[in-house]
Amino acid sequence: MNNIQNKMEEIRKEFSVFEDAREKYIYLVDIAKKSPGINLADQNDENKVYGCTSQAWIISEENSDKTYNFLTDSDAMIVKGLLYILQRLFNGQKKEDILSINGDNILKEIGLGGSISSQRTNGFGAAIHKIQSELLA
Repeated sequence: MNNIQNKMEEIRKEFSVFEDAREKYIYLVDIAKKSPGINLADQNDENKVYGCTSQAWIISEENSDKTYNFLTDSDAMIVKGLLYILQRLFNGQKKEDILSINGDNILKEIGLGGSISSQRTNGFGAAIHKIQSELLA
């Protein structure tokens, strides 16, 4: 099991204590509050996640050890929480490990599969696609 899968399991355990979708949404808002976000100057078209109904941005940075860190932000707290989950999963990871993840399964694997609306699920997929596309560029 790689490090990203270990982190998914940690997050799954966090969400497993909640029985209904409403509680999971509340927890996503709590997670969003932990996100440092990004500054206004970086909330631009280059960093924008297209395909997300909310305004959302992702910045990737390569570290000297060939791992990556991501900064995320959104104008919607649920989306900001979902993006912060991606930060937790992918920060400090190698390109190959990030690219090996099937983004379609992340929400299901962390216990949010049936809890998130189809619009947010599509936006989450767009965010993963943006991250993986930038690593291939």
